[in-house]
Amino acid sequence: MRGSPINTDDIQGKAYDSKLMRRLLGYIKPYKKYVVLAILLNIIVAGLGPIRPYLTKIAVDDAIANKDYNMLLYVVVILVGTLLFQAVIQFALTYFTQLMGQKIIYDLRIKLFSHIQKLSLKYFDKTPIGRIVTRVTNDVEALNELFSSGIVMVFSDIFIILWIFGFMFFMSWKLALITLSVLPVLFYATFLFRKKVRDAYRQERKYLSRLNSYMQEHITGMNIVQIFNKEKDEFKNFIEINYNYRNALIRSVFYYATFFPVVEILSSISVALIIWYGGGKVIQDSMTIGVLFAFIQYTEMFFRPIRDLSEKYNIMQTAMAASERIFEVLDDQTIIPNPDNPKKLDNIKGSVQFKNVIFAYNEGENVLKNVSFDINAGETVAIVGATGAGKTSIISLLTRFYDIQKGEINIDGINIKEIDKFELRKKISVVLQDVFLFSGDIKSNIGLNSEYISEKRLLEAAKIVGADKFISKLPNKYKEEVKEKGATLSVGQKQLISFARALAFDPQILILDEATSSVDTETEILIKKAIEKLLVGRTSIVIAHRLSTIQNADKIIVMHKGEIRESGTHQKLLAKKGIYYKLYQLQYKEQEISKVV
Repeated sequence: MRGSPINTDDIQGKAYDSKLMRRLLGYIKPYKKYVVLAILLNIIVAGLGPIRPYLTKIAVDDAIANKDYNMLLYVVVILVGTLLFQAVIQFALTYFTQLMGQKIIYDLRIKLFSHIQKLSLKYFDKTPIGRIVTRVTNDVEALNELFSSGIVMVFSDIFIILWIFGFMFFMSWKLALITLSVLPVLFYATFLFRKKVRDAYRQERKYLSRLNSYMQEHITGMNIVQIFNKEKDEFKNFIEINYNYRNALIRSVFYYATFFPVVEILSSISVALIIWYGGGKVIQDSMTIGVLFAFIQYTEMFFRPIRDLSEKYNIMQTAMAASERIFEVLDDQTIIPNPDNPKKLDNIKGSVQFKNVIFAYNEGENVLKNVSFDINAGETVAIVGATGAGKTSIISLLTRFYDIQKGEINIDGINIKEIDKFELRKKISVVLQDVFLFSGDIKSNIGLNSEYISEKRLLEAAKIVGADKFISKLPNKYKEEVKEKGATLSVGQKQLISFARALAFDPQILILDEATSSVDTETEILIKKAIEKLLVGRTSIVIAHRLSTIQNADKIIVMHKGEIRESGTHQKLLAKKGIYYKLYQLQYKEQEISKVV
């Protein structure tokens, strides 16, 4: 157990968090010119809308009432011109706000992915992959709405309301007060709406993250699900998660379906009050009919930004929840630190020393207990032992995927904590039992698109390890498409590609972790020949399950429960008749039984 899963799905933040908002606004700084331009355009477009009802008033009171056709035509031309100008400004506003939003999201996604790459394996041991994917995709996309149509566009709604207030009070302050008499009820309804929808959005984001995690995990492990006939059980679990997610969405929809009709009702009441009071004033000849028409239009215009602000609140809620999760990742410092003044590994020979190393994935549960051994430059050392003995942990520590609690690990006499971890890993190649291949082609999977590996070197590496034999038979050879995780290749073919990859990077230290345990006998023979060529002139650490593959190693280290119990050559260890002897006898008997069968 390498760590308990991190659960950030139940984060219960504020509806509006000033600290989070300040951090989010920090991403806008490089694009200040877009913000200033958007605000200016907002002021203009917000002012153009309320001009139309006022032009209606002039048309009714001054042109139609006086039967002035020329003036009416003049007002219509101004009205059409205003609409066209507003359309142009609206286009520019939408374009620049969306452009700014996309640029900010691009920067944020780059920063997030870059930070995730820096995190040590300890973070990934305890964090579901689906949850990480949700952070980089769904949560970042939620912020896109905030930046492109949230923060800046809020100004548009506010400016529209202010312009409407100005025109209404300019024409009739009494009628304006009557029109706005429904605001206390509207504010109360908005308060209830915000409170209810906040919880709904938190639940929605939580279950979406769980849904993504569940999908990623079970699609990856579909072969296990099917071989053990667990489809029905897993389907029931999926139904439950999907049911909770759907209900959270339905709750959110319900609150919106309730709130918007309330706004419409209040708008209708406001219009009714205008007609009642304003109509009476028109009958009494103390108000013109044009003012009445204008107020009806202003009322309809006034409640539109109110609804829009509710939508913006929706965006704000989603963004706060998403940003809280994103910054939780960005603030995570589960990072293997690099030294301030790293020592260089020039002309590395490849000697390795473990000195009194103590290591635990979880505090108090030591996986390695006071481990010490020396590997001379150019030596081939095998590490054997039962599952859980600590073999793979040694490799993870040598490559600084984890840091030790006590002790010292040296390469050429230099503590690896004093070496730049990226430079350290350039000197080491690892071939794992479970080979991971990326989507692309065979060539890109061998060279990993490295600018330092020439095509000649890549082809030579494939030939040396014997991978060229099967690659040359493929329709597109090295350009043959590789599906996700190398689904179209056999285990042995994937293993040969991983060997070619290791050789192409020309490491000074080579690590083979159970590299032949998953291949057939014929491929194993081919790989053995490749290994012999790989080991020449390199310090090599071989973790082996099949003891027959490491009999010629310079030294064999026997691990048991995190400690080194035996060390020596194959013959010396057999002569001791200890743990290694028992392991060898056990495998020998298994081989004899398999031959009989």
